[in-house]
Parts: sequence; C-alpha cells; structure tokens
Amino acid sequence: MNGVPKVRVFGGCFAIFLAVATSTALQADGPQDVSFWTDGSVPPTLDIQVEPCSAFDSCCDCSDGCCDCDDERCGGCCDFGSACCNKRLLGLFAHSDPCFHSFISPMTNPVFFEDPRTLTEARAIFLRHEVPAVAGDGTIHLFAVQFRAALTDRLSIIATKDGFVTSTNTLIDDGWSEVSLGLKYNLYADPRTQRLLSTGFTYEMPVGTPRTLQGNGDGEFHLFVSGGMQLGDYSHWVSGSGFRLPSDPSRESSMWYWSNHLDCEFVDRWYALTELNWYNWMGAGQQAALTGVEGGDLWNFGSLGVAGNDIVTNAVGVKYKHSEHSEIGVAYEYPLTDRRDVLENRLTVDWIFRY
Repeated sequence: MNGVPKVRVFGGCFAIFLAVATSTALQADGPQDVSFWTDGSVPPTLDIQVEPCSAFDSCCDCSDGCCDCDDERCGGCCDFGSACCNKRLLGLFAHSDPCFHSFISPMTNPVFFEDPRTLTEARAIFLRHEVPAVAGDGTIHLFAVQFRAALTDRLSIIATKDGFVTSTNTLIDDGWSEVSLGLKYNLYADPRTQRLLSTGFTYEMPVGTPRTLQGNGDGEFHLFVSGGMQLGDYSHWVSGSGFRLPSDPSRESSMWYWSNHLDCEFVDRWYALTELNWYNWMGAGQQAALTGVEGGDLWNFGSLGVAGNDIVTNAVGVKYKHSEHSEIGVAYEYPLTDRRDVLENRLTVDWIFRY
C-alpha cells in the first residue's frame, strides 16, 4: 500500500471474482533499469539493473533507511544489506515477508488453512459457532490466539490451535482446546509476479479438556501445502489443502480438506472476501457416541460411519488492513451441503498484529 487513497469500481472486483476459475497466469515483469543514490537523489549517468529479491531480508521498510518492494528507485526490490534487515524480535525472530504485503490472511478453517507467507505475528480469533440439533444444538464460543514466528526468510514456527471454549451445547462443555505446533517452509516466492508456495506440518497434542470433547486419542498430524497469487491490481487468490492423520485411527477420524480464499481491495485498505472449504472424511474412528457425525475443523470425535462424508461451506466477509503490521476482519460462514454435522453457521472475527 502506497498511502495514496484509492477507490475501486465494484464491478471490477466482481468481474475478477467471476473470472477466477478461468484466469490465466500473470506474466512476470523483467528486471528494471533504475538510477539512484542512497540519499534518494537521481543522477542521470548512473544506471543500475536490480534483480528481484529472493529473500525477504533484502526488502526492508524505507522508513528504516532501506528500500522496500514498492520503491520504484529500486526496480521493485533491492538488496542493500542494510543493518535494519537483520533486526530480530527478541533477538530470535525475523521480520514478516514485506514483499507480499498487499495480501490478506484467510479467515475460515482457521486451524488448518495456512497463509503461505513467512510471517511473525500474533492472531487473536473469536468464533461464535451455532450447532445444529443433530449434534446437540446450542452455541459455542472460542477465544484463541495463534502465533507464527519466522526463523529464516523461508522457515517459520506455527502454533495454530489453542484457546478456551464456552458452550451451551448438550454434548460439549466449557474447557480448553487442544494445542497444535509445527513448522512451515516457503518453497517458492516471486515478488515480481506476486506468487508463492509453502508447505508444512503440525502436530496436535491431546492436552485439551475431555468434557469439551478435546484430548481424545494420541494426537493428530496435519500435512499441508498452501499457495497464493495476485490477480490483476487489487485481488488475490490463496488456496490450501492438507490431510489430518490421527496417531490412533480407532480414536479419531482422518480427513482431507481443500480451502480457497478470494479477495478484492475495493477501497484503499478495505477488502471484500469470499472463502470456500471442502471437507472429506477419508476414514472413520470407532467411537459410537456420535455415529455419522464428525467435528469439522475444530473437533475430531472419531465417530463411526463418517468415511466418505463431504461437507462444503462458504463464507463472505470484509477485512480492514490498517497497516502492514495490523489487519482486522469479520466473516460469516454457512454450509452449502445438506450435511452439516456440527456447523449450522459461524461468525469469525480475527485481529492480527504482525512484526
């Protein structure tokens, strides 16, 4: 974001939403010839060709005395080797990747749909989750905080599940969620074309409160891949897919999911978004308490009779990106399939603080 107020034509954003399924790959711009002194003056005789940066530690904030990915003097990206590029939070964690700062993070399927960027952040999440009658009715609230910390320009630690649950559901009582921890690695990042791809894993520790239907089994592994690209000038597509694989298949079920996020910056710093999540239960557990009903993205009951079941949900929402270091959003999610399991509808609010 360059700080200049912009107003988009709503029809343009809507057209991008409709065309995303058939959109072709964006063409990468070549290196640019630029001229500059480190003090900002532009001599007419000095021409420097700047290659795209391959690591975010070469793309620092101009306010710190470095050039960033939007600095036209640097051809879009540069490597000064400036001291500010080596600053670390608590002496350990690197800056979030600024070369993709026009992206926003996905909101739904919050435990598993991972932002492909390398980030250092805290993400506060509030969920208001309505449960259908088949799963005991009532309302569940989740208060959680996710953490991500960049160790290098490509490798980061991710803590994606934790929090406290309050519930009026007849089956799920108040208590603590399980805790997930893992690693994410950026396989590919091209600031010129605004495309990136990452992979990673988490392990969900069975430490939650049993009366909250957490803490069953011997833990669960999550293997995932996540990618993103810019569409036109103001829109982005992020897609993630992965497998949930329990250590004890008799106590928990296995799942494959595919999540997609599409956004459009319709006014400067304001984004409209829509997300689509597809959950497929590949294997069933052996627990008979909720036969035929599984727990979606927040629970894993290990229920009998769920193998082959599919649930598709859609969400619509809006995000405000106050700066590269903070964004806040709200999204409303609802099932598109007749099968709902534990999800009647859900309101998600998140607030991200990014380093």
